[in-house]
Amino acid sequence: MALDPSERPLKPAPSRRKRWLGMAAVCAALALGAWAVATGTIEIPERFNPWAPLDVAAPPDWLTGFKLERARREPARCLAALAQTGMQYDLLPDRVTGPGCGFENALRLRSAGVRLGTSPSLSCPMALSFFMWERHALQPAARQRFGQPVAAIEHLGSYACRNVNRGEGAVPGASRSRHATADALDVAGLTLADGRRITVLHDWPRDGSAASTDDPAPLLLRDAHRGACRFFNGVLGPDYNAAHKDHFHLETGGYDMCR
Repeated sequence: MALDPSERPLKPAPSRRKRWLGMAAVCAALALGAWAVATGTIEIPERFNPWAPLDVAAPPDWLTGFKLERARREPARCLAALAQTGMQYDLLPDRVTGPGCGFENALRLRSAGVRLGTSPSLSCPMALSFFMWERHALQPAARQRFGQPVAAIEHLGSYACRNVNRGEGAVPGASRSRHATADALDVAGLTLADGRRITVLHDWPRDGSAASTDDPAPLLLRDAHRGACRFFNGVLGPDYNAAHKDHFHLETGGYDMCR
């Protein structure tokens, strides 16, 4: 005689101890796998290995951000990655120029594959992020929108011992800007290979609507801004406030923001 479903004995629920043991086994297996990959006991392609050094020439993938952040945190690893870029630079001695001002592990960038005008002083993390942005975001966008590369980047400066500027100038008593530690660069414009000049002040779409397809310049600037958010910790542009109406503020080491 079949039992009524309501009379069938319920299966005992797994005990809390068994659940914890199962979770511990999974964690142990994951930890063992991670250790095996990190120590080279198990070899996997570098593009799938989060502990492999950043390959600055490789197309970005889902691990690029992790590897870039790891390189930026470790001075020796950062310089090793920077040495792959082909950029020309002079290392700068660590220095303190005032309260909260100065830099460590910094360099003067002489050549970056594009003309820069004056040579900016940048921290190694900032220079590494600049290369990744220029190589993997800016140039592909320029070729897509114009069929040619960017030949020059106009900037408004990098290192400056000053406070944060929120539109009213550098306010006394405010926190230090990332410029004060050579962790920021202000990009004002681009010059294409054919000589066309594109500036944030004149070509950024001001109404917030989609840029006209008749002129790819605003689209390129949008692409450049969006791409920068992948390779820098902080990106501010004209949509943020009036103080940034004529440039993109790019920085490393601060809070994550893309405005």
